[in-house]
Order: sequence, then C-alpha cells, then structure tokens
Amino acid sequence: MSLRSIVKLAVTGVVALAAMAGTQAMAQGSDTVLKAADAQKLLPASVYYKGQSAPVQARNSGGVKFADGDYVLATLVDTSGYSTGIAAKYQGYFITEAPIKVGSASLPAGVYGFGFIADNKFIITDVGAHDVFTVDTASDDGMKRPMPLQVLADPGGGFRLYAGRKYVNFSR
Repeated sequence: MSLRSIVKLAVTGVVALAAMAGTQAMAQGSDTVLKAADAQKLLPASVYYKGQSAPVQARNSGGVKFADGDYVLATLVDTSGYSTGIAAKYQGYFITEAPIKVGSASLPAGVYGFGFIADNKFIITDVGAHDVFTVDTASDDGMKRPMPLQVLADPGGGFRLYAGRKYVNFSR
C-alpha cells in the first residue's frame, strides 16, 4: 500500500468516527438550538391567523429540535394587514410539536400566536386570537447584539425566546 492510500484510509476512518460520535451525541439526549437559516427551512412562507394569511419574516425565526425529534419553532410575522388591536399582541407564530412550559404556564402541542406586550408580559394566543395565557418576561441587559427574534439556550436549563433583549423561558 502506498503512503497516499494509507493517508486516505486514515482520513476516511476519522471522518466515519466523527460522524458516528455526532450521531451518538444526538441519540444521547442532545437538544439543538436552530438558527434562522435552520428554522426557515421548516417554516411555511405564510401562516394563518384570525381569518388572514400573513407572510413570515423567516430571517427573524429560530427554534429547538429536541433530542427525540420534536420541534419548537418561532417566527415573526408581517402583521400589517391586521387591526391595531390584534397586531398589538400578535407579533409572531409559535409552533410546538410537544407539550412545553413557557415561563410558569403549560402549553400543549399546537400552533399559536405570540407577542411581547406592555408591562413586561409575553402572551400566547390561539389562531383565533383568543388569549391562552400571559407570563412575565425578563430582560437580558448584558446582551451585546440583540436581534428582533432569536432562540438561545438558557444557562439555567431550557431555552429562551428573545425579542430584542426581552425574553421568556421555555422547556420540556
């Protein structure tokens, strides 16, 4: 065997081991935070809410893929066609394939609207614009580059859904 063949064989073996290790990490219970580019592959171009269809802002999306394959996805929505009353509390679309906790509230699997509203509150509504619950938000004043929407891991466990520096925790 030539030296070149041995090097090719060694590189192939290392790549195969790395791929197996990645698969094992996912199988061992690793949840994955999805960036906007990942989430937009899963989200529709427009969504239904309160009798209308509105385009999503895919660049302002994020989510989580849980180790068991279930997703939580969030995206901002263009609400320009909605009344000011609805637009005040409906800023985005929230999809969860599994029951989760948002702040102190339980949320069954489903499709919802959400908004970061006055008095440091976060509201979840059903697709008919009926309030499901409201929880308190927190502020991450140390965040260096706030974005309109993003999902990040929470250092204390679970995840954070951010709108700028305001956020709400969610977990399984």
